[in-house]
Amino acid sequence: MPFFPAAVLRFRAAPCLATALMALALIAGPAPASADDLNMLVADYERYSLQQDPVTAGQQGDQDALKRWPDDSQAADAIRKKALEGFRNRLDALGKTPLQGEDALNRAAMSRQVGRSYEGLSFDEARFPFAADDGFFNIPDYVARGTVIRTQADADSWLARLDALPAFYATEIANARRGLATDFVQPAPVVDAALRVAKAQSETPAAQSSLLLPFATLPDNFSAEQQKALRTKALQLVTDKIKPAQRELLEFLEKNYLPKARAKLGIEATPNGAAYYAFLVRRHTTTDITPDQMHELGLKEVARIRAEMNGVIAETGFHGSFKEFQADLRSNPKFYVSSRQALMEKASEIAKRIDDQLPKWFGLLPRLPYGVRPVPREIEESYTSARYWPGSPEQGTAGGYMVNTSHLDKRPLYEMPSLTLHEAVPGHHLQIALAQENKAIPLFRRNDDLTAYVEGWALYSEKLGIEMGIYRDPYENFGRLSMEMWRACRLVVDTGLHHKGWTREQAIAYMSDNTVLSDKNIEVEVDRYIGWPGQALGYKIGELKILELRHRAESALGDRFDIRKFHDLVLGEGPLPLDLLEERVNAWIARSKT
Repeated sequence: MPFFPAAVLRFRAAPCLATALMALALIAGPAPASADDLNMLVADYERYSLQQDPVTAGQQGDQDALKRWPDDSQAADAIRKKALEGFRNRLDALGKTPLQGEDALNRAAMSRQVGRSYEGLSFDEARFPFAADDGFFNIPDYVARGTVIRTQADADSWLARLDALPAFYATEIANARRGLATDFVQPAPVVDAALRVAKAQSETPAAQSSLLLPFATLPDNFSAEQQKALRTKALQLVTDKIKPAQRELLEFLEKNYLPKARAKLGIEATPNGAAYYAFLVRRHTTTDITPDQMHELGLKEVARIRAEMNGVIAETGFHGSFKEFQADLRSNPKFYVSSRQALMEKASEIAKRIDDQLPKWFGLLPRLPYGVRPVPREIEESYTSARYWPGSPEQGTAGGYMVNTSHLDKRPLYEMPSLTLHEAVPGHHLQIALAQENKAIPLFRRNDDLTAYVEGWALYSEKLGIEMGIYRDPYENFGRLSMEMWRACRLVVDTGLHHKGWTREQAIAYMSDNTVLSDKNIEVEVDRYIGWPGQALGYKIGELKILELRHRAESALGDRFDIRKFHDLVLGEGPLPLDLLEERVNAWIARSKT
């Protein structure tokens, strides 16, 4: 999973109030009635999208944006809503105009994105400023680790961001207080996870803050005196302004938020919760599948994968029940390493083996490389086993395959191949870096965080690893099946928690009975589903659609089918809703036949 999901961290895409007001100017203009008018609309929406997201705008080279944090205030949201209404009206006016190719795709993709954003604002999602292991308080750490300072302007911008950080915190705490006042609050397990991160950040000495990292290494064009002055100023800002803000957040979560955490875990227990969950299911899957249909599909997938698991167990020669096999995998020391460095080396070795195979399966490969890095220790306790952090071609930062090196007895080696295929290549890094580098499509499409597409592709990549020869024994193949079972269980658990009234214990038991994930990982995952409703559904739905489209193309084209061209086709237009991806594949099949 990419670390920076705009779908849950909606504050990533929030402007400061001034730029929100500026955005209103972009929605005026003639009602579009031609492809030229669409190009104007796309250009206006492109500027608007960058105004909404100072982090991405900064990565694109906007020096002013590098000074700002997102503003998720009610005032900014109100102006954003008016801007989206304007774009929606302009899209409606263009609705009857015949368009082809990229023009038609841009109109359709923009219409979906505007609709999702507008509907999300209608639910006032800003009242949830954090989930289990993600929240506004993680954004500064992430941005700091991706910030490169080359000039005095860069240094001044980072100091400005540090100076503005307490206001960023204050806005998000105000949003959470509004959630408390309207009974739109996270349950205790989610608050506990957020508290662990907030406590670690609050207790980290100022001199050890990750926010100082951009000044750790400066180029030679800064004199020794300049470097000392910059580091002194940054440390002063962290000490005098940011540390108090972090302590205030911790106190708020402990004394104000946690005592009022909601008793029921499901999002449907909140006001208008059923409608909100239905929206989240649509948003994350880009389909109209209902929660009940999702639950039933999950049960069927769990049964199918269990049958495959039983076959692989037989291959290993193990004699015993499924639970006994689970117990052996969870406790046998041969499946675990004893040092953080050894786990990093194992992940790196697998990554390079996959890199070696990529040209056989893909014609398009990104120029941007990726690194294998440990999850920062201050956030590792409540973090998933691995995650991808996008890089930036413009800023000169590589993508990051982030490996959690804590709790080594819970990080089995037989899961590492599928994790690497998913989070690094050909999963998230390959897909996201190709989209970042594809300047032929608008930025709003390159950066679209469509869970079903992004995570569906990454899960498909795990299965592709079989054909690529990455899994070297039945245990690693069983690890792959366990990971797939994990995603199938999500369909059952997510809908169970948020639609059918499941308890946390029920969800943990279901995951424990059907996967070989460690108890630690299962608890972290279940808390993630509780705090981030609907997101976990996109993985399996997207994977199943990509597999369906590949099988359709193979059947229709026979010997004409080229796997490299198919993969390039799926990745060649950036993230797409699944129905638009299906239209693209169907058109390619028709062209290829002739």
